[in-house]
Amino acid sequence: MNSTDEKIAFFDKPKNVTWILRIFYALCVLLVLADFIVHRHVYVSFEEIPTFYALYGFVACVVLVIVATAMRKVVMRGQHYYDERLDELDATEIVDTAKKIQQPNSETDLTATSKHEESNS
Repeated sequence: MNSTDEKIAFFDKPKNVTWILRIFYALCVLLVLADFIVHRHVYVSFEEIPTFYALYGFVACVVLVIVATAMRKVVMRGQHYYDERLDELDATEIVDTAKKIQQPNSETDLTATSKHEESNS
């Protein structure tokens, strides 16, 4: 199948992504404008601030990113953390060596046997 025959996905077309972003930004603007129009029943005085919830959401998102970045330094594992552990690797090598001793290579046996027989003669 040629690369020209492959179907292009919806999000791979820049025109579609541009339209989706425009719709997203328009919805954001409409929601902020609706905040001035819709009557809210406030329980705390600072909820009366225009666009309070938009600002609150933005600040919460920024704080979340900062906290996650700091947490990454604490909980992040090394690049090869999930690779084979050294003690498992050593045990595997031991088992492989034991198998080689029990079932040696036939070419090695013939060479060793012929040399042993020549030395005995």
